[in-house]
Amino acid sequence: MNTSSLEEPDKPFRREESGEARMSELAQGQPDAGRSMPASIILQKLHDEAPADHFTLDWLMSNLHKQSFGLIMLVLAIVAVAPGVSVVGGLLLLIPAFQMIVGRSAPAFPRWIAARQLPTRRLGTVVQRAITTLGYLEKMVYPRWPTPPGTTRRVVGFTVMMLSARLILTPIPLSNILPALVIALISLAYAEEDGLVLAIGLLVGLAVIAVDVAMIWEMVHGAKRIKLSI
Repeated sequence: MNTSSLEEPDKPFRREESGEARMSELAQGQPDAGRSMPASIILQKLHDEAPADHFTLDWLMSNLHKQSFGLIMLVLAIVAVAPGVSVVGGLLLLIPAFQMIVGRSAPAFPRWIAARQLPTRRLGTVVQRAITTLGYLEKMVYPRWPTPPGTTRRVVGFTVMMLSARLILTPIPLSNILPALVIALISLAYAEEDGLVLAIGLLVGLAVIAVDVAMIWEMVHGAKRIKLSI
């Protein structure tokens, strides 16, 4: 694959005319739009060039020349929305989240995980919907409200790890959607260095975690009260 378009973000994406038009439209509504290629364009490129049946994290990382935590977590959050592979997406999210907490500068996956195959077909519809949604969000997400890099990385890593655990451990149908969408919002804001949207995403994420903890607390105490009454 030719990665020159990812390596030089100030050059327009010329794979198809619609990509150029979209870049132009986003640039009009986004300050400093020439600073980096929008995530929706990167995702569209990945979607168009993905292998027909399966892809691997090796393939994904090699096609994301800018291997930032934000981008890789955004892609994995979209995987976590898809039915049938949400648990896999949640488990994979734990790796970059932990690496952010310990201060790694870039994400990396163990070889045996990076070579594991993931189904492409199950993700097609979800990715297309995500690309459309990102196209709207990117008009409102742009660099502002700068935050301390080290502290921000660790707070984001902790929140994503907790949301990923919630995603994995809640066996209720469709329960994966809310934490996966919150992780996607946090990841997009982190990648675009938007402190305002990042703060909103983190607050929503912590609220989701707090509600889950309260529910678990009530369940445990309810079970104790029932046991004592017997």
